Amino acid sequence: MSASLLRRGLELLEAPGRGKAPGMLQRGPGGPQAAGAARRKKAAPGSGRSKATVKGKVVKSAIEEYCKKKAVDHLRKNLQYMTNGRFVADKAVTQQVLTQNRGRKSKDQPPEKKAKKSEGTVFTEEDFRKFEREYFGTV
Repeated sequence: MSASLLRRGLELLEAPGRGKAPGMLQRGPGGPQAAGAARRKKAAPGSGRSKATVKGKVVKSAIEEYCKKKAVDHLRKNLQYMTNGRFVADKAVTQQVLTQNRGRKSKDQPPEKKAKKSEGTVFTEEDFRKFEREYFGTV
């Protein structure tokens, strides 16, 4: 049962002195069809204006919207707060904060530094002299 049918049924059951009678039961100029004509008149095409208007709407700048939604980096402030306070964090803790702040992508990771090997030989001067004596004979 639709809401309109339910409403009409309740109007019919209402006490006669309280509310007004439904449109079909009213007697007046035009008879029962006057109510329908009024409804059709209201719903005439082109008579209603579009509700989708920009009247009274405040236009915001796209730059302002972008700046509002842009992420803010608090890393420098937080590190400065951590180092300037009475409690100075360990190097390991600050390093951990820095690594967590960096992104996980490979482009965000710093290049790994390769440990330099000292270009020395395994042999000593005495080993070279011993080899010379054995290979070339007595020198």
